[in-house]
Amino acid sequence: MASSNVTQKLHALEAAPPQSKVAGYTELLDSLLAAAQDTKIIPDLVAYCQAIIGESVGIVTSRNLLNNFVDKLRNISDTEVRIGIGSQVLDVIAPKVVSFEEQDTAIKLILADAYEADEDFTSSAKVLQTITLDSSQRSVSDNDKAATWIRIVRCYLEEDDPTSALTYLNRAKNIYHDVTDQTTRLQFQLSQARISDSQRSFLDASRTYYNVSQETVIDEDDRLQALSAAVRCAILAPAGPQRAQQLSRFFRDERATQIEEYGILEKIFLDRVLSPGEVKAFAEKLQPHQKALTSDGSTVLDKAVLEHNLLAASRLYMNIGTTQLGEMLGVDAEKAEVYAAQMIEQGRLSGYIDQIDGLIYFGGAAQQGRTNGAVAGSQESRMWDDNVKNLAEEVERVTTMIQTEYPDFYAANMVH
Repeated sequence: MASSNVTQKLHALEAAPPQSKVAGYTELLDSLLAAAQDTKIIPDLVAYCQAIIGESVGIVTSRNLLNNFVDKLRNISDTEVRIGIGSQVLDVIAPKVVSFEEQDTAIKLILADAYEADEDFTSSAKVLQTITLDSSQRSVSDNDKAATWIRIVRCYLEEDDPTSALTYLNRAKNIYHDVTDQTTRLQFQLSQARISDSQRSFLDASRTYYNVSQETVIDEDDRLQALSAAVRCAILAPAGPQRAQQLSRFFRDERATQIEEYGILEKIFLDRVLSPGEVKAFAEKLQPHQKALTSDGSTVLDKAVLEHNLLAASRLYMNIGTTQLGEMLGVDAEKAEVYAAQMIEQGRLSGYIDQIDGLIYFGGAAQQGRTNGAVAGSQESRMWDDNVKNLAEEVERVTTMIQTEYPDFYAANMVH
């Protein structure tokens, strides 16, 4: 309840001449805010707002006075006071909100800011949801609509609620092509990536993060962070051709050497087996949802690494026993066989399993392994020839680099 002193002043202003009302109400508001800005002031300010939108004040004057109140509310530093005043004033305005939509929206944005400052993102999202975006009283641009929906999305993502976030992302998606504000468009892409990431659609998340990393309008550091996020998500994605294509794109990006994940990216791209130490160091950089357990009790990273190492093994061997493969992957033979079977069935690994002999044939050996030894040998010879050819080309490339960078050394040591 408002103090008796303030109540008396408000009654006096109600009876005052119209020409002196604006000055009188403005002076009263200033005096209230100058006296205190703690929770004790809340009842007085609520009573003040009830008075300025009352019948004794014309609608035009009420809007001007309420605009002034909104400006002063925005400058109150105490978030508890802002939340207390803002939430109660919204209740006061609610019966007449059609006449004060602009002021109602402004107070809700101030209230949302205060909730976010207190890290209460769910309350902020709920306040933002009540903003009228389709109104006959005022025109709301697609940029403003999208900005509001994306802000709601980001609030829900801060609370790890991707399901609610997706609802509002889809609303923004419907008008995305009409949005011209670059900041809103970038926030849309980042939100889309974060939702895909949280739902373990790692390839989709990786592509979107990478698109953001190529936006020249953002700072270089932010672009590199987006590239790091893209690489992490790609590494966590299921092994296969799509993942390999994505990692190849990252490895060839000239910025890749600047990010912390370059070491593990290089080993994965070159189909090298990952060591437990490398995996542990990478895991420390992951978000909690990226460390969640899958149905078989392993983490997403565990599964991704196991599948990668299985692919790496397929590059090293024509065939391998399931027991030996399990030892290489750090699992038992049965689990190694199950993972290999799943990847073969899904078309992410070329191979064939001989369960009787406990062998897994990879690549061409999968087709020829037990039925045509001569053809299998021919296949092995072709692979050997290809490896020798690739080695020779690599030696030639290094020699050319030495000749270009150190011509004197080349002339003295390598020309006969």
